[in-house]
Amino acid sequence: MNSSVRPARTARALRTWIGALAFSVAAAGFAQAAPPDAHHGHRPAPPEGRAVAPGRSAPPRRLYDGRVLDDRYHHGRYYPPVGAFHRELPPGYRPYFYRGRHYYFEGGVWYAPGAAGFVVVRPPVGLVVGVLPPFYSTIWFGGLPYYYADDVYYSWDPSLDAYVVVDPPAGATPTAPPPAAANDQLILYPKNGQSADQQAADRYDCHRWAKEQTGFDPTLPGGGVASVDHERRREDYRRAMTACLEARGYEVK
Repeated sequence: MNSSVRPARTARALRTWIGALAFSVAAAGFAQAAPPDAHHGHRPAPPEGRAVAPGRSAPPRRLYDGRVLDDRYHHGRYYPPVGAFHRELPPGYRPYFYRGRHYYFEGGVWYAPGAAGFVVVRPPVGLVVGVLPPFYSTIWFGGLPYYYADDVYYSWDPSLDAYVVVDPPAGATPTAPPPAAANDQLILYPKNGQSADQQAADRYDCHRWAKEQTGFDPTLPGGGVASVDHERRREDYRRAMTACLEARGYEVK
């Protein structure tokens, strides 16, 4: 064989080997940089809204407006407690009639007529609904799916082509008692025709002001104050809230 051909083949083989080595190094770097979810066997990220960043506390169980956190099955939504009074129904509600009673449904919350307004209730078992709440959690018991929101279970009935309110399935998580501080929820009667959005904004602004003035925060366990000061600070907070809301054109009960 011609001696001039051998060095050329050797050089080509060396370039091929170097190219393969460079590709292997780059591939290893890409595999290390790939996100964990791209590989099998890695645990997926926690559901949205469940992770708590380092240095941050868990979400409060009760908000300034009285809504309570429903965290069963990692549901993670806030709803007004049963018995909460509303002067008007929220926009977009759906009316239902069952066993001689009227019910109204919107945003996963059920309402029934009350004295001079509407009251948050639990719907009766057997009530048929056309749609599920906008935010619901799918859970499985006995190989069957159930749909959950705000302490209410729904199941699909193919014979009705609709969903039905049902009893909690066997093995369901027991209902957690609502957090204390229900007495800190004030009922507002707008004197100047304030809209629901304006009422919520005014309530929040007054909550912030009352919290700054008194150091009491009803969204925190024990109001965020020492137990010996709890009752005094709670009453100070209520008086501050009442004064602020009355100044903005509300009758407060």
